[in-house]
Amino acid sequence: QVQLVESGGGFVQPGGSLRLSCAVSGLISEFRSIGWFFQVPGQGLEGVACISTTDEYTYYDESVEGRFSIHRDDARNVVYLQMDGVRPDDTGIYFCAADGVHDVDPLCSIKGVPDAWGRGTQVNVTS
Repeated sequence: QVQLVESGGGFVQPGGSLRLSCAVSGLISEFRSIGWFFQVPGQGLEGVACISTTDEYTYYDESVEGRFSIHRDDARNVVYLQMDGVRPDDTGIYFCAADGVHDVDPLCSIKGVPDAWGRGTQVNVTS
């Protein structure tokens, strides 16, 4: 069973940067799309950024457009979320998920059930 492991979370000041990593135990190419999701305790899960595994198509939530970027390293089977210009409302738990059936848009809209989820990494944006 493929596992996803997130890392890179921590404390960062507003305006700063973090890079989150999602390590896939198998091959990225086994999936159709991979994405990052965000959750504040007590609130629902939100799609942040998702990427196709077959081309360079990406989706970004409007709240992170222009600040965050997602990219994948197929050789290392890692998907990154580069977070720049972070804000206090970016504070929360970031999960990655991989889907073998759904394309980028339905994955990020959480219209299906992804095949694999990581356990999350906490990001705290505070001065």
